[in-house]
Amino acid sequence: MLSFFKRKGKSDTELKSDGRESTVSAGDITGDTASSSDEEVTTSLSLHPSLTVPKEQMYVLRFLNNELPPLKRNQLSLSGIEWNEHSEGLAVSAFVRNTVEREMSLGEVPLLLMNEKNELKARHTFQLNELGEIPADSSRPWTFIFPDSTINDHVELGKENWSIAFDVTSHTHMLELDPKWEKSLPEEEKEKLEKIVEQLGAPQKDELNFTGLSATMLENGNLTVALFIRNGYKRNVNIEQLPLQLIDASGDTVAEGQFHVGQLEIRANTTKPWTFVFPASLILKENPDLTKWSVRLAQ
Repeated sequence: MLSFFKRKGKSDTELKSDGRESTVSAGDITGDTASSSDEEVTTSLSLHPSLTVPKEQMYVLRFLNNELPPLKRNQLSLSGIEWNEHSEGLAVSAFVRNTVEREMSLGEVPLLLMNEKNELKARHTFQLNELGEIPADSSRPWTFIFPDSTINDHVELGKENWSIAFDVTSHTHMLELDPKWEKSLPEEEKEKLEKIVEQLGAPQKDELNFTGLSATMLENGNLTVALFIRNGYKRNVNIEQLPLQLIDASGDTVAEGQFHVGQLEIRANTTKPWTFVFPASLILKENPDLTKWSVRLAQ
């Protein structure tokens, strides 16, 4: 994903990043409440575990990373390295920097590419979980491909003083998939879920609610239920236990149970699909009418 060939043969005095630094509070992206502080943090180079970098490029990365200015605590930053034309659009390399005191796994985030005049050259939403877990106080180099369809041909983009930035102005309620769902679901199914989330719109502000997707009685007597968990808060919500009731079209309680989900995180302003299975022992009504049903928190 990384390309630094144009730097080959350059001396240390000629080596530099072409882009500017763009920094935000980590909470603007993750929904966490921890705020930035005056503590200055130097970020160490961190490569994705699957990335193999030639010795010469590694030297360049270490040199460029050492030249980066310190950040404040609890910040995320994108520091532009270089951009090049790509068969699918523009390939933009940058350091993704994290000064939160824990590993960070980012989700679906829109990024902006701007020229030296801060004019918008491109905007595209990336699945940043592809970067993996970004360690605390680290800089992870990555290359982002802005597709041709996202690029504004009327805006000139020079080779220096451009920037790549998090789009923190975007408040669109979005689908977020658990990594296991992300890997296993076909693209068609993902697109269907995205359309449903778009049609539902955002939940009420500071509200966590549940919207049913499917309910199926299995041959073994268990009842499987797929739900949207919808977070209208500006912060992430962590769920450990959920006491759920399923109500059928007649208003009867079909099943009721306590689900232990570990540390299920629903990011700020996102909807996450999840599946729950009521074992046969928790089914309270035979032959329920599931033509219309709902799920609510049990008292």
